[in-house]
Amino acid sequence: MNETLQFVVRHGYLLIFAWIFIEQAGLPIPSSPLLLAVGALSGMHQMNLWLAVVIATAAALAGDSMWYGLGRRQGARVLQLLCRISLEPDSCVRRTQVSFGENGARVLVVAKFIPGLNAMAAPLAGIIRMEWRRFLLFDLLGGLLWVGAFTFTGYAFSGEFERVAARAAYLGTWLVVILATALAAYILWKFYNRQRFLRSLRIARITPEELKQKLDAGEDVVIVDLRHEIDFAARPETIPGALHLDAAELEEACEVIPRDRDIVLFCACPNEATAAQLALLLRSKGITRIRPLAEGYEGWRSRGFPMSLVKNEPDSDNVQPAEA
Repeated sequence: MNETLQFVVRHGYLLIFAWIFIEQAGLPIPSSPLLLAVGALSGMHQMNLWLAVVIATAAALAGDSMWYGLGRRQGARVLQLLCRISLEPDSCVRRTQVSFGENGARVLVVAKFIPGLNAMAAPLAGIIRMEWRRFLLFDLLGGLLWVGAFTFTGYAFSGEFERVAARAAYLGTWLVVILATALAAYILWKFYNRQRFLRSLRIARITPEELKQKLDAGEDVVIVDLRHEIDFAARPETIPGALHLDAAELEEACEVIPRDRDIVLFCACPNEATAAQLALLLRSKGITRIRPLAEGYEGWRSRGFPMSLVKNEPDSDNVQPAEA
C-alpha cells in the first residue's frame, strides 16, 4: 500500500470528518469517492466500518446544522449567497423550494443524493423555521442513508479495491497527480456548465431605475412576482402593483396575456434565472414585450424603491385578455 493510502489509514477518521464537513460547508469536493474508499478499507480490516459511518454522519450533520442556523438568522440572503458561489445553476433554488413545498422535511432524507438540492436544503429548512428537532431527525436519517449507501458499497467491493490499491502503489506519486487533475477537471466542468446555463438566459433586461421611471410616469406596466411562497414568508413585500403568480400559472395563462403592454417578470434568483427562463418561453409563444427585471427582487429592494404588501390575486384592471 503506498504512502497516500497509509496516510488515509493513519489519519482516516479525522480526514473523513474534515473532508465531509468541508464539502457540506460548500466547497465542490465530492465525498462519495472517499466514502467508497473508507468502506473498502474497512473490508480490508484497515478501518472500523461502524466508527467511520458515525464520524461521517456526524460531519454531515454538523455542516448542515451550520447552514440551518445561518438560514434561521439571515433568511433569504443565505440562498442568494449560495446561488452566487455555487457551481450548480440558479434553478436549484427554485427546485428546492418546490420540493419543500410538496414534501416538507422528507426532502432532507434524499437531498444529499441530488446535486444542488444538497446545498440548498439545510439553509432553506432554517429559512422556513422548521422545528430544529424535526430538522435534526430528518437530516440525521438522510446523512445515515447517504453515508451508508457509499461505505457499504465500498465494503462489498473491498476485494476489487485491494487490487486497485496495488496498482496505486505501482503508480506512486503519479496517483496524486491523476487525482488532482481529476478534481480540477470536475470543478472546471461544473463551472463551464454554470456559465453555459447563464449564457442561455441572456435576454434584454429592464433595470430597476427604468421600471421605476415607467411607474412614476403612469405607464401601464404589468409586473409579475414569480417568487416562491417561501420567499414571501421571509419577506412579505413586493413591488407596488405586482401580481403574485407561480411560473406554471403564468405559462398556462399565455393566451390571455396582453400583447400591447410591457410585462416585467422578477424572481429571487441573483441571476433572474426563473424570470429569464419564463420570459424566453413566453417570447417563443409570441409575447414579445416581456422582460426580466435586472437583479430581481433584491435589485429593486436594495435601491430603497417603494415596496407594498403582497397582492395574491390578479387584478382584472391590470391583466386583461389580449385583443383578438
